[in-house]
This record gives sequence, C-alpha cells and structure tokens, in this order.
Amino acid sequence: MNRFEDKVALVTGGGSGIGRATALKFASEGASVVIGNRSEKAGQETVNLIQKAGGKASFFKTDVTQLENVQKLIKYTVDTYGGLHAAFNNAGVDDPQAMTPDQTEATFDRVMNVNVKGVWYSMKCEIEQMLNNGGGAIVNTSSIAGLTGFPGHITYTASKHAVLGLTKTAALEYAKQGIRINAVCPGAIETQMLDDLTGGDHEAREYMTSLHPIGRLGKPEEIANAVVWLCSDEASFILGQGVAVDGGFTAI
Repeated sequence: MNRFEDKVALVTGGGSGIGRATALKFASEGASVVIGNRSEKAGQETVNLIQKAGGKASFFKTDVTQLENVQKLIKYTVDTYGGLHAAFNNAGVDDPQAMTPDQTEATFDRVMNVNVKGVWYSMKCEIEQMLNNGGGAIVNTSSIAGLTGFPGHITYTASKHAVLGLTKTAALEYAKQGIRINAVCPGAIETQMLDDLTGGDHEAREYMTSLHPIGRLGKPEEIANAVVWLCSDEASFILGQGVAVDGGFTAI
C-alpha cells in the first residue's frame, strides 16, 4: 500500500524511537520524508535506514525551540521535495522526577520550550505552507500524561496537556480549509526515553508494564501506524482528537 505516493512528510524528533519508526513508515508508504532532529548523527541514521530500504529521505538539523530554525526546516522541505502534505510534530523531552515544589524553573522552561513552544512553532509554519498547497494533515505527540495526572512529573504532564489544547484549537481554526490536525497519546513505549525514565531498573519496568491492561509495553511501530493512518485519507473525518494508543492504560 502506497498511501503517500508523491506526497511529502515531515517528522521532527525523527532520529530515534517513535519519530524514527514513523519516518520509516511514511517512507514505506511512498512518501518523501524530511527528518528534523537536533542530533545530526541520529537524524542521518534514520535517513540512511530509509534509503537502504529504497525510500526517499533527507535530514535537516533542527531546534524546534527556535522559530527561525523551524521556518528554515519548512523551506528546506519545500525546496527539496516541492511541498508538504503530512507532518508529525514529535520532538520532545521528559523531566526528571520531582514533586511539584521541588521541580526547578530551569526544567519547567526547558520542557515547555521544547514540548509546547516547539509544537506551536512547527504548526505555525506547517499550516502556512499547507494552506499554500491546498491542505494536509498534522499529528502532534501528546501522551497518556496529557490525559491524566502523573505525580512526580508536573512539567511533562502540563506540557502534554498543553499539546492537546494546541491541537484542538488549531484543528477547529482550519477544519474547513483542508487541514486536519490531531494528536496521539502513547502509553509507555519501548524507547530510550522509557529507559531514561526507569533508569534501566527491572522493577520499575515491570511496574510500568502492570499499568497497561494489555500486559506489555508498546512498540514504536505501533504508534507509527496510528500516526500514518491519522495523516492518511482513511482518517478523513477525524480532527481535533487526542487518540490514546496506550494498551488500555486510560480505559481503567
């Protein structure tokens, strides 16, 4: 199935984990993919994987907290491939565990700058371009932490709630102009971020697993499947949603 033949997809935070899996999925469905990532090494590795599989991809070093940098990313995408039809705003960071009074202002600013301002900047630029080429689809990465509270992670939780607010508002603004905007809310996924969260502790991983009724952690490819579907014409009547892909976590 080549649902994105002759289409252009952009993935921020595409150097690893969910972002890398989604970039690979877009490419496997025929899209030309641009990877925006802070780490040139990681981003180029994703490009190499796509090209090795016979797909089209390019890398652009990106800091989503800088509007001018995001504007250059969009320009590079259009100059390289001729347009922008799908975007996955996935760049994000976690916060170190701390109770609310103990969390630092520096952590708050860092998490909000990347997870919230970065999504806002990305949508600002993507929407402008999609209006020029007749529409498109955008998916933002929220989290189960955007749907519930997570003690000890006040800044990350707040940022992911904010992503849903950005998503719903922008979706309503452009619903009649051919741009569909949604978010995914992953559960605990087998990524480096999860390893960092648990510190590699077996008991911590077992506890995280126990919170998911499906009885296991998720795979990056499972989130990628949801993102690509949301960007496809098969999801043409879905907008403004925070879709939980969480093994039943939020159904409890």
